[in-house]
Amino acid sequence: MLVSLKRWLPAMIMMAVIFAFSAQPSDNLPSFDLLDKIVKKGGHMVGYGLLGLSYLYALSLNKKRYLIAWLLAVLYAITDEYHQSFVSSRHPSVLDVALFDNLGAIATLFLHQHYWNPDANFLRRWFRQTPPKSETLDSR
Repeated sequence: MLVSLKRWLPAMIMMAVIFAFSAQPSDNLPSFDLLDKIVKKGGHMVGYGLLGLSYLYALSLNKKRYLIAWLLAVLYAITDEYHQSFVSSRHPSVLDVALFDNLGAIATLFLHQHYWNPDANFLRRWFRQTPPKSETLDSR
């Protein structure tokens, strides 16, 4: 039981971090001038990507863990946008959930499944490829 709770700790930490950022009124958030939208929407994608990976870690024994991790990340994004409706000078955004939070989770989980996952074997196959033998003058 304690071992399974420890596996959920990264997800709980990520949810707390996302909640803390969402609880800030927009006046308290830094401005990045011309890059403001890119930095903030990129932060959404990174945050929900890490949350998706955290859920994946917690669900390690489940066969449908990628789908469940993605669903949990999107559900948390929906509740987070609802939470923002109660914060002064903030407003919920369907676009944030549908585009940035969703894509952050999908992209990270896709990369994990196809490149970082030890079961994927993609990197192992790629690194094991031997270069073609070049002809030398001695082989004639």
